[in-house]
Amino acid sequence: MEWLISVIALIIGLAAGGVLGYLYRQQRFQEELGNLEAMRTRLLEEAEKQARDIVLNAKDDAIRIREELEGEMETRNQKLRREEDRLQKRREQVDARQERIDNREQQLNKRQSTMDKRWNQLEQVEEQRQAELQAIANLTTEEAREVVLEQVAQDTRQDMARVIREEELRARETSDQRAREIIITAIQRLASEPVAELTTKTLEIPSDELKGRIIGRGGRNIRVFEQKAGVDVIVDDTPELITISSFNPVRREAAARAMHYLVSDGRIHPARIEKVLEKAQKEVDLIMREQAEHAVYEAEVPNLHPELMKLLGRLYFRTSYGQNQLGHAIEVAKLSSLLAAEIGANSEIARMGGLLHDIGKAVDFEIEGTHATIGADLARRYGVSANVVNCIESHHHESEQQTLESVIVEVADAISGARPGARRESLEHYIKRIRSLEDIARSFNGVEESFAIQAGREIRIIVRPGEIDDLESLRLSREVARKIEETMEYPGQIKVTVIRETRAVEYAK
Repeated sequence: MEWLISVIALIIGLAAGGVLGYLYRQQRFQEELGNLEAMRTRLLEEAEKQARDIVLNAKDDAIRIREELEGEMETRNQKLRREEDRLQKRREQVDARQERIDNREQQLNKRQSTMDKRWNQLEQVEEQRQAELQAIANLTTEEAREVVLEQVAQDTRQDMARVIREEELRARETSDQRAREIIITAIQRLASEPVAELTTKTLEIPSDELKGRIIGRGGRNIRVFEQKAGVDVIVDDTPELITISSFNPVRREAAARAMHYLVSDGRIHPARIEKVLEKAQKEVDLIMREQAEHAVYEAEVPNLHPELMKLLGRLYFRTSYGQNQLGHAIEVAKLSSLLAAEIGANSEIARMGGLLHDIGKAVDFEIEGTHATIGADLARRYGVSANVVNCIESHHHESEQQTLESVIVEVADAISGARPGARRESLEHYIKRIRSLEDIARSFNGVEESFAIQAGREIRIIVRPGEIDDLESLRLSREVARKIEETMEYPGQIKVTVIRETRAVEYAK
């Protein structure tokens, strides 16, 4: 019985233990379930927070990328607009030029038609006049021509002798003026510093392998460089040399500097090319500004308009026959001031007119017209006085010279351009040109001797007075000038002077 009670107690104990164990396991399970639920909630919160951070970062990145893209697109749009504006201006200039050419052609056609009608009328009148003269004088055309020419020759010789006597008297009366001309001639013969300015732009490269990199794949690099710089790049078989070619000297200089930087650095690609070209252009702009300031200081021309200063600086990269145009402008300004002071003219007007006389050459390759008329229009636009504008416009006789200062600027320009060493010319070519001038003069009958002076700007011909009279001297000077124009090439103009001297010698015994 006790045994049964023990067994029952054991069973009851086991049952109670099982129940307690189950309850304990249930409690632990609930606790673990709560922990898992808390962990799940925490993980969800952390995931949501990370997701929010990722979304915010993604939005910030998207905004930043969009702003960068918008800025880049705006920059490209600005470049495209500038390019469109430039092309539109160029198109308008071309259209205007074509319209002017068409109008000029129409005017020439009308003028030619009018000239043809007048020529036909003149031929008819001439035929009628000759028929009437032959009927009245009972002479042929050849006989009448000989009679008229003989009478005209006699009358002309008498008139020329009278003119010569009057000129001698006038020369005695104006001896002071003649003395001033002698001073000007002395200044004209003054030797100045020779010029050695080169106009070609060639660039040395370390090796011919760089030529391929300059050209780029499919010619991409060289096309970008030519398009951005506005020049032509000549890459030929010449070893280790490339050539930069352009009618615009400023573009040519900037392109040469940019190419030098690209070759030195070795990194040649479109983006790098554009950046280096901008750097080179800024350097050229700085040089032009400094040179313009130096020029106005040397020429003593203050208070010049900023736009004229920019144009003046562009002349630093412009040359003519090897002569630097900015140096030439400074020299003409100084000579004009000296000449004006010597003969009592306005030195300030002459000085400014001399400095600005070739200002049109800064843009004559962009604007239609001669550099004198272009320069006068620019000076007039920027408030330069009318007397200075006349100096600019008339220094090549494209308009009437209204003041003494205009004549002085023309003379100073001729002195600066004609002095020995001013413009590049080889010694062999110079001697050949001088000899050709003298040989042309000696080829005419009655010429005793000829001398080329003023660096070939003037030819003086001494004739035999027994064979050449005063009227024949005039004819000889015209024929020599015409033959020089037909057979020689030369810059500027050549003065032909025929000297006829008659001496009467007698001895008193």
